[in-house]
Amino acid sequence: MRTFQLLILLLGLLAFNTEGYSQPLKFKQEKRIQTTSVKDQQRSGTCWSFATTSFVETELLRMGKGTYDLSEMFFVRNAYEAKADKFMRLHGLANFGEGGQAHDVINIIRKFGFVPQGEYRGLEYGSDKHDHAELEAFMEGGLKSIIDKKPKELSPAWGKGVNGILDAYFGTKPTYFTYAGKNYTPKAFAEQTGFNPDDYIELTSYTHHPYYRPFPLEVPDNWSGDLYYNLPLEELLRVIDYSIDNGFSVCWDGDVSEKDFDYHSGTATFTKSDSIDFVKIRQESFDNWTSTDDHLMHIVGKAIDKKDKTFYYTKNSWGSGTNEYGGYLYLSDDYVKVKTIAILVNKKGIPADIYQKLSKK
Repeated sequence: MRTFQLLILLLGLLAFNTEGYSQPLKFKQEKRIQTTSVKDQQRSGTCWSFATTSFVETELLRMGKGTYDLSEMFFVRNAYEAKADKFMRLHGLANFGEGGQAHDVINIIRKFGFVPQGEYRGLEYGSDKHDHAELEAFMEGGLKSIIDKKPKELSPAWGKGVNGILDAYFGTKPTYFTYAGKNYTPKAFAEQTGFNPDDYIELTSYTHHPYYRPFPLEVPDNWSGDLYYNLPLEELLRVIDYSIDNGFSVCWDGDVSEKDFDYHSGTATFTKSDSIDFVKIRQESFDNWTSTDDHLMHIVGKAIDKKDKTFYYTKNSWGSGTNEYGGYLYLSDDYVKVKTIAILVNKKGIPADIYQKLSKK
């Protein structure tokens, strides 16, 4: 009888687990949005491209367009070219590096489209892993050396040199390719999916700018000076919840430097007192640089723990076999309140009353 009872208990626990707990007695999934597989950015500072590419692929799934594996390096290659142009136009007084923001991917789709992973792997430097340290040093060092020489007149050759370097490391950009028996340009390929870059918007929440109005978020990786709409914190969180609850994923930009960000165990929490003012601590940590735009990830669901506390199920880009949850993390709602720098969402994922406030400005 004891063996039978233990068997029933084990079967019960297994059933309990399949109803939403990714690990027994840890988290119960409340909402999970279909997405594509976890990827690995490896030794490259390109989380912005991996997170946003995952977001775009997930949007295509939501739209009923099927499963796409898009090239992250296509976006990185085009962004480097645009960053170099901005850097030289500002005589070197601009940020230049591997980092970027979610809008970089959206802006590149608007201008150039996108391509399948198989058409552009971006690995032309004798490795099967992404590693951009040498490339970044080459690019930034070369551009700075030109500026330091203070030429009387800048020749057009520097731009050709930049493209030559990028082609050497990433490969030449595809102009035409065949996919599922049809020929496409990158722009035509993106357009045939129905993905519209104008359907997306970036939001943030800080008190040093007026609410409901756009401003260029002051983080180094916003090298393009793109605008973010500013919301009260409570409404920013409403957008995240509303998006997830209605089947829209969220591209998340935030700080991962806290000791309670534990990637190995797959959790990120924030220790707080009962009297904490989240709005105040957000602003203070942004002003004193203890919250910076360290990392972009992709929120694709919600869960609760044993105490019914909300966690956000978040897809990372450090590989699928690197932590307890197959490359995913659970971010606590308190962590998200304090450490979110900005989000990218589909406009339809914004509650109507909040969106009306934005559209009036």
